[in-house]
Amino acid sequence: MAEPLQFLVDRLATPIGELLIVADRAGKLRTIDWTDHEARMRLLLDRQYGKGAYTITAARDPGGLTRTMRAYFKGDIAAIDGLPVETAGTPFQTSVWRALRRIKSGRTISYAELARRIGKPKAVRAAGLANGQNPISIVVPCHRVIGSDGSLTGYGGGLPRKQWLLEHEGALSGPGGPRSADS
Repeated sequence: MAEPLQFLVDRLATPIGELLIVADRAGKLRTIDWTDHEARMRLLLDRQYGKGAYTITAARDPGGLTRTMRAYFKGDIAAIDGLPVETAGTPFQTSVWRALRRIKSGRTISYAELARRIGKPKAVRAAGLANGQNPISIVVPCHRVIGSDGSLTGYGGGLPRKQWLLEHEGALSGPGGPRSADS
């Protein structure tokens, strides 16, 4: 039997709740989620790596990731752009997650645009489902995907957090609504 993966977890207080930051020993981000969704986070990890195939140990600032996330929440939005990530999704999921990382901060795209960007324009629902299975919120910015009508939809951390993140990044332009990637 293979040795379980060893993950390290730290906690970060943010303006919108406490964040769990999980990294591997190489300093790659494996998951980020809110402490009020820890059960969901563990379920996603079980799904990706297998139940009992990993351990999680508390650690202070694994790989400097907590410090970087703190900088993001203090206003250095670009701080997260180059963070190393590692996921274990399907090829389709990982293609969606790569596309999410290419959405510039301060911008939003629709689920239809996300599907187009991965070369599967008819796979809007599948792209939406993969977006929802993203284990590394904020850094793999699933919050930057909105409804075609500009509505804020589908964020696992809750719509108030999605709205806060988009405002924090300058993607919500007040009464005019979200700033799309095309504007």
